[in-house]
Amino acid sequence: MSRMRKAHLEFLRLDLTAGWSTPDGYPAGIQQKILASNLDERRKTGSRTRLLRFDPGVHTSAPFVHDHWEEVYLVSGDLIVGSDAAGRGGEAFVGPTYACRPPGVVHGPFRSERGCLLFEVHYYDGAGT
Repeated sequence: MSRMRKAHLEFLRLDLTAGWSTPDGYPAGIQQKILASNLDERRKTGSRTRLLRFDPGVHTSAPFVHDHWEEVYLVSGDLIVGSDAAGRGGEAFVGPTYACRPPGVVHGPFRSERGCLLFEVHYYDGAGT
């Protein structure tokens, strides 16, 4: 069985004003821009690289849990981790900071006071091999 690989992309200029969309399950004001992906959550294969941005004052209301690895680099702005459903409390981080989460780890909810930009890589064990 052949496995679809992510495309070879060589230093493409990114248009940071277009191509953003709100991911399923996220509130308005949080948007992603997929850079490269062959992630197949149904088959539990592949990987995805994306940018994720929060508008100022936006928060999620429930924790997240994934069945894949997630690496997150907070490029700029602030991200508050572990707030409650109303966006109160939690621990504040500012860029540059980094997180690496194995499958099954509960994380969030999240909020941002000033807005933030995240670089994320999601992958299943063995992705890209």
